[in-house]
Amino acid sequence: MQEMTNPTPVEWDRTWAITDILKAKYESDPSRPQWERKSSMGSGWIPVTVAQFVEEVRSVAAGLIASGVQKGDRVGIMCRTRYEWTLLDFAAWWTGAVPVPIYETSSAEQALYIGQDAELTMLFVETHAQALVASGLVDKVPSLREVLVIDDGAIATLTARGEDVDPATVEARSNEVGGDDIATIIYTSGTTGRPKGVILHHSNFVFLTHSGRIGFHDVCNKPTSRTLLFLPLAHVFARFIQVLAVATPTVAGHSPDTKNLIADVGSFKPTYILAVPRVFEKIFNSADAKAGSGAKLKIFRWSTKVAIEYSKALEQPGGPSAVLKAQHAVASKLVLGKLTELLGGKVEYAVSGGAPLGNRLGHFYRGTGIRILEGYGLTETTAPLSCNLPDRTKIGTVGVPFPQASVRISESGEIETKGDHVFHGYWKNDEATAEAFDDGWFKTGDLGGIDEDGYVTITGRAKDIIVTAAGKNVAPALLEDRLRGHPIVSQVLVVGNDKPFIGALVTLDAEMLPGWLENHGYPAMTVAQAKDDERVLAAIDRAVHRANEAVSRAESIRKFEVLGEDFTEQNGLLTPSLKVKRGAAEARYAQEIKNLYGE
Repeated sequence: MQEMTNPTPVEWDRTWAITDILKAKYESDPSRPQWERKSSMGSGWIPVTVAQFVEEVRSVAAGLIASGVQKGDRVGIMCRTRYEWTLLDFAAWWTGAVPVPIYETSSAEQALYIGQDAELTMLFVETHAQALVASGLVDKVPSLREVLVIDDGAIATLTARGEDVDPATVEARSNEVGGDDIATIIYTSGTTGRPKGVILHHSNFVFLTHSGRIGFHDVCNKPTSRTLLFLPLAHVFARFIQVLAVATPTVAGHSPDTKNLIADVGSFKPTYILAVPRVFEKIFNSADAKAGSGAKLKIFRWSTKVAIEYSKALEQPGGPSAVLKAQHAVASKLVLGKLTELLGGKVEYAVSGGAPLGNRLGHFYRGTGIRILEGYGLTETTAPLSCNLPDRTKIGTVGVPFPQASVRISESGEIETKGDHVFHGYWKNDEATAEAFDDGWFKTGDLGGIDEDGYVTITGRAKDIIVTAAGKNVAPALLEDRLRGHPIVSQVLVVGNDKPFIGALVTLDAEMLPGWLENHGYPAMTVAQAKDDERVLAAIDRAVHRANEAVSRAESIRKFEVLGEDFTEQNGLLTPSLKVKRGAAEARYAQEIKNLYGE
């Protein structure tokens, strides 16, 4: 059984709450900018100092106290990634309450389940539309006293309520909160079955924040560090970075609308960003589509190839050759530099997590000058348990364990972890908690290994492994990742359990399709038309052959079918963190799967 622990020491106080990190920064550097808020007058950004933020946190916390919120009360937040989310989060922590995120895309049924299971006492929603979704909770969640709408002035309402609360009472409440108190309950996105409420304590965040400050030192701990949050703050990854920003010199902003993301990134000029692989795929595919056709497309493809080759050469003795360096300089001037300018021109690092990134994208972005630090973690590990670090990077892996984190590979090949980053249990679910641990080690459910240099690799989810009729075990993630690299492919579901060969269901990207058709001189068509078009099918077939180059013949995709609709949260086939719900997708397209095998 492989096992290793990162021995790097981490100095932290187990008694601290998350708010103690903010208080320490307030005492040491109150005038330092902590956040920047997008100006309502244009594309500029307005700084919010540490002192200003603390003042707002105290005012909102006073309002929560005036509203009857007690220590340990669960307070729901259903909102896009914006400043008010962070403000409510810290204000709730200041009072000892437990913020419970609800994805802004959640259905009424999903919100009701969380409301009832967590026994919410208050709920903050962003918009009137979300208020309608939440309206059913008032009658069906006995503990819920009030729903406030952020767009209707929820923050101002709380501030006004708190004016009569003694500031000493507010400070006393914050001083009662410690490391052993529950910081949040985050409901897993539920690729199978009902979501489980993951209990994370203040000590989990405080430890991982100090650990991350050491591991990510060159990323987040420089005086010039800046990041723009655009992943949902309902996701533990973004939540961790939010706290990390408070513990470091990082200035952070919020971008709530993905339609404005590129513009926001360009004006904010972050030095590092965090995203899921699908975002990096979208940026690459969008650049490919905008390259057009003919000579411009050839130049883009050549530049892409040079970037990948250049990145790979960086790992070889002697590094890139003189010829490759010259080619890279030309490619940077013609194409690659424009991509970095699109991201504001200051991005040095991009942290990727949530799903496998794939070697192709890792090498491409590093070849452009943006180092992607692929990491790995779960809600149950308070975000990353391992990550590629600025001084220890190996593309194709998810890096080395964070300082003081332990990782081992069980006899069945499952990744297990232990340390202060690991959660304490599932909310009101002792059975699931017991099943999740083996002698103190948390069983992640992911399969992988640890190489001779200590880098962790992921081969797939244990529950996703496909066993063909011939008894061949196939991990679908690699094939799905490579096939999603085609510009018009949105989602891929590899199938083949108890079947004679591996097949795949493919969905088309409705946003990318029109540009791709135009660039290839094909007539405009809808997704429903394109799925049966011979030219589109031929392009997907070529992409399947390229994906198959990474696996043995027994593991390769022999047949595929293109679907007329995409996998989305709305149709219940994607989680809010963009993971495919395999069971739901297989059930929905049972006939299409049968068609692959002539059944």
